[in-house]
Amino acid sequence: MSKRAQRKLEHIQHTLALGQQRLNGFDDITLIHQSLPNLSVAKIDLSTKVGELILSSPLLINAMTGGGGIDTMKINEALARAAHETNIAIAVGSQMSAIKDKSEQPSYKIMRKVNKDGIIFGNLGSEATPEQAKIAIEMIEANALQIHLNVVQELVMPEGDRDFTNVLKRIEKIVQHVDVPVIVKEVGFGMNREVAAKLSEIGVAAIDVGGFGGTNFSKIENLRRQRILHNFDHWGISTAVSIAEVISIKGNISVIGSGGIQNALDLAKSIALGASAAGVAGFLLKLYIEKGYDALVHEIINILEDLTYIMTALGAKTVDELQRVPLIIFGNTHHWLNERGIDTKRYSVRE
Repeated sequence: MSKRAQRKLEHIQHTLALGQQRLNGFDDITLIHQSLPNLSVAKIDLSTKVGELILSSPLLINAMTGGGGIDTMKINEALARAAHETNIAIAVGSQMSAIKDKSEQPSYKIMRKVNKDGIIFGNLGSEATPEQAKIAIEMIEANALQIHLNVVQELVMPEGDRDFTNVLKRIEKIVQHVDVPVIVKEVGFGMNREVAAKLSEIGVAAIDVGGFGGTNFSKIENLRRQRILHNFDHWGISTAVSIAEVISIKGNISVIGSGGIQNALDLAKSIALGASAAGVAGFLLKLYIEKGYDALVHEIINILEDLTYIMTALGAKTVDELQRVPLIIFGNTHHWLNERGIDTKRYSVRE
């Protein structure tokens, strides 16, 4: 097994061991109840748009793994089957290992094999070239391509990258040379509005905020180090703040909320803050590993059902209407946004 493949397996093992932090900021968000919603559960429409992609629901299984041989292939097969059975979008983990070692391609291709007509996102790091992006897309017939930003993870990773120059230019070249939407995704440390504005300017279709509060890749990489680097263990921008930051910029760009999302209420709050969809990763992986495939499928179904109940209680028939429901922002999230000049009042006085 290659060192890269071994690293993939170590990441899974440490992710399961550390679990989720529940520091995503959603406890600072309260949705305002509507006693007269004038709506039936049967009328709820969960379909949404991310860029020009139409998704059957705002829930997606976010990027996790691949490139770790038979073990990661089995995980990706199960996740893809669950996505197919529940009709939700799914993303693969970074495909760079399969580009550098073709023997790892089956652990990614399995997703399209078992989910022939589903929405699947490819995934590469920001070091990728346009040619590599095209290979990744073709490998799984991807409907979109995630480019992940993981500066902190790379810095803490013993064998990680140390040079992050010209990343924006590389992403722009990929946007210009591929035929599918490009989604830029943070990996657990959140997104600010200044970066979001730059990504919007170069034509990125969507931003997956990957906020602080879920899987902590600083802590994961520290488990692989001899000399521990604690500086980044509590570093980042919460998921709730990240969504509000990105939404505050001018520009036509979709937002995907991710980072510690575990239930329908987290999902609803993401959308109410302005996201068009929300990605779940570590929570579903842990559920599958510990309880099996049926439990994974049932949980996805339950989240979607619970979301319809929440939307009904709020009088929001569609995802677009859920994006406009009033809410109150408290605590650290309120303080952060006000200090950053982002008006929280606009969320509370919606009609």
